[in-house]
Amino acid sequence: MAYATDLTNEQWERTRPLLPKPARAGRPRANDRRTINAILYVLKSGCRWCDLPSRLGDDSTAHRRLQRWAGDGTWGRIWRALLATLDEEGHIDWEHCAIDASYVRAKRGAT
Repeated sequence: MAYATDLTNEQWERTRPLLPKPARAGRPRANDRRTINAILYVLKSGCRWCDLPSRLGDDSTAHRRLQRWAGDGTWGRIWRALLATLDEEGHIDWEHCAIDASYVRAKRGAT
């Protein structure tokens, strides 16, 4: 049974080269595609990690991978590649886009 959040074959083929290479030593890394599907399932459904369906693998593996790839820039690389592809294919109208921003109060006495 596939979930709506599962990567298609085309999405996987575009994503796979952007992932960090597995370590040469140590325990073999859990399946990357299944782990990404698990991460997407949790983020889309809003379920708790411990409620992840068993067919998507171990919840702690998915959570650790989400955190590790956030810290090492993997998600940023995937995002930039996706934007570049969508732009090349003419799916982004840059005339109608918005940039999200955060506001931080200036320190006292700052100009």
